[in-house]
Amino acid sequence: MRAQFQAQVQTPLPSAPELVLVTDLDGTLLAGEPADRRRLYRWLSACREQVLHIFATGRERRSVAELFQAPEHALLRQPHLVISDVGCTVACGDSLELVPLVVDDIERQWQPFAERVLALTQGQPGLSPQPVCVERRHAFDADPELLDPELMQRLRQEGVDCVFSDGRYLDVLPPGVNKGTTLQRVLELLEMQQVPVVVAGDTLNDLGLFQTGYAGVMVGNAEAPLLEWLPQLPNTYLANGAGCSGILEGLEHFGFGSLLAQGAS
Repeated sequence: MRAQFQAQVQTPLPSAPELVLVTDLDGTLLAGEPADRRRLYRWLSACREQVLHIFATGRERRSVAELFQAPEHALLRQPHLVISDVGCTVACGDSLELVPLVVDDIERQWQPFAERVLALTQGQPGLSPQPVCVERRHAFDADPELLDPELMQRLRQEGVDCVFSDGRYLDVLPPGVNKGTTLQRVLELLEMQQVPVVVAGDTLNDLGLFQTGYAGVMVGNAEAPLLEWLPQLPNTYLANGAGCSGILEGLEHFGFGSLLAQGAS
């Protein structure tokens, strides 16, 4: 399966990585002290063979591509792989072309629900479709003060999963699909189940990452509803630092200090 997966992505994947680092973007990899951001970005660029880097984001692919056109992200190199749409899409980090080996299954899971979700959400107060090209999910801007408190329950009764994050985003996903389950499927196909994994995030749409049981870094600027889950996530470390500062802190905490130093040499 690994060879088939590699054939579907244009960027070479490390053959024997020492670490898989999975990072959310907004509030996580794109946040933190400027010096720590520069340090982490340079390290990721220098350690392409040692560290398999995966973005796991709520953004869609076009929005991910736009990151690399912004001057403030000049040092940030494209990752090996991108898990976008809150886990509903997997793409090559360089070309952002889909990886059918994963995406086709998610598409099949989503199709029976797409129209039913639209019917339930259309015209709902406090809810408006996000002006982005979403794939295999529905994404909304949501005002919690206006939103029908029973809407998410009705959606879940239809069989889909709902994630309300950052106090303003509602994602409706295929059942059982999230950043964490998609990450596990990717690592299974890459035959990398024995490679250490560190995941990092800051909002409720990252909860699936932490629920995998992988070493987790909840960055210091994490939203309050995610922090409430911390007692149920024994392998997750709450960093003091925000964004990249917290990621570096977490990597040290989980014993990757020598790897960090290697990239700096």
